[in-house]
Amino acid sequence: MTFRTGLLLGCAFLAGIAAGPQIAHLPLSGGHSLTSNALAASLAKDSDSDSPAENFRLLSLFGHVLEQVKANYVDQVSNRELIINALNGMLSGLDPHSSYMTEKQYADLQTRTKGEFGGLGLEVQADDSHIRVVSPIDDTPAAKAGIKTGDYIVAIDGKNIDGLPLDEAVQRMRGKPDTKITLTLIREKTPKPIIVTMTRAVIHIQVIKSALYDSTGYIRVSEFNEETTPGLEAAYRKLKAEAHGHLTGLVLDLRSDPGGLLNQAIGVSADFIRNGEIVSTRARHAQESQRWDAHGTDITDGLPMVVLINGGSASASEIVAGALQDHQRAVLVGEKSFGKGSVQTILPIPGDGALRLTTARYYTPSGRSIQGLGIVPDVTVRETREDPGYSIREADLSHIIKNQGGNTAKPPTRVDLPPIVSSIPNEPPANWPAFDMTKPTTDFQLQQGLKIVRAMATGQHTAAATPTNPPHHD
Repeated sequence: MTFRTGLLLGCAFLAGIAAGPQIAHLPLSGGHSLTSNALAASLAKDSDSDSPAENFRLLSLFGHVLEQVKANYVDQVSNRELIINALNGMLSGLDPHSSYMTEKQYADLQTRTKGEFGGLGLEVQADDSHIRVVSPIDDTPAAKAGIKTGDYIVAIDGKNIDGLPLDEAVQRMRGKPDTKITLTLIREKTPKPIIVTMTRAVIHIQVIKSALYDSTGYIRVSEFNEETTPGLEAAYRKLKAEAHGHLTGLVLDLRSDPGGLLNQAIGVSADFIRNGEIVSTRARHAQESQRWDAHGTDITDGLPMVVLINGGSASASEIVAGALQDHQRAVLVGEKSFGKGSVQTILPIPGDGALRLTTARYYTPSGRSIQGLGIVPDVTVRETREDPGYSIREADLSHIIKNQGGNTAKPPTRVDLPPIVSSIPNEPPANWPAFDMTKPTTDFQLQQGLKIVRAMATGQHTAAATPTNPPHHD
């Protein structure tokens, strides 16, 4: 019993595991001291008490279940595997964004935030025991294979992964560069499964892309890692040089950007907002809540701006979009965003990986929480004419945290939109060509964004780079 006592003391945080009411239904063998009817009955109590006695009962429950699995499961299983599974279950039961990472997974995350990792280039998420694509990353095997936001991955190399933990599914998709992998996908309104074969690669994330359309600059941000803010600033300088100092507007593309680092979202927002709040976070303990303000500069000196968003724009990209919308610094064009209004903190455990734990909610400058709601664009423009049927967003996931603490669900009323927005169609015409990422003229949302920003630049609108009273909340 010495080993298990030490194990239980080290797993005190597992006291909340939701298995207590089911313990009486487990087959009990008389050979173990923890299996008496009296103890089983006491463990079956459903109590929210955090008293020492209740904690002991719950820890005893955990030890009992571990003992029964070790003794009776059809295959031999290690303590390490069981404990890691328990940690994953505990955290994923809290919300979709909290998880436990092994040392290798933590190292992979650190590599990724630096902009390079191995695999397919997919941002995925657990969705009720299924694996759903949040977004493919630009110019990766996944993007080139045509994998789309909202696809469900149901098999890897022909083997069903339904019910497989997210971390394990991710590990199966990773592998040595230049090796083949086949994914089976389920896509809404596609009658048959889609089978895609790809070659794994070392993914060098090009987080920033830019282009010049006449005198209008375009900057695409594919995710927020350590390279994002300096990359965006360098891209803007390059566009300004290409336009010989005569840029007339800017389109910032955050579509299918799954987010990333909070400090990078703050840095990008501060590049366009001169004064006022960018974002605030509220944690469980008031002293841990924070607020970030603009630092007095706008790298564009108030150029008209359009921001493109869609259902794959999440987290850090929503922070940027929300800040620019609340300050009326840019016109948001596209479709409602994902709706992830929480912040995760990485808590390293030396020698044993790390926790990714939801520690705060964030709020836009006007004080609204977009958790489960998303950001509604100022001008709704759909990507295609096809009926999406349904789309998966934060509100559709299991165990999401509540939207609370915000003072409003809507951005400040806008009176600054250019007249042209009333003539912008909300979907492509019937004869619009199929979207091809290599041909910007086929990108309907981009083309409408360019129309709006050009109208703003030609005098149909005065850009509100610095509102008289920048929105803020206490």
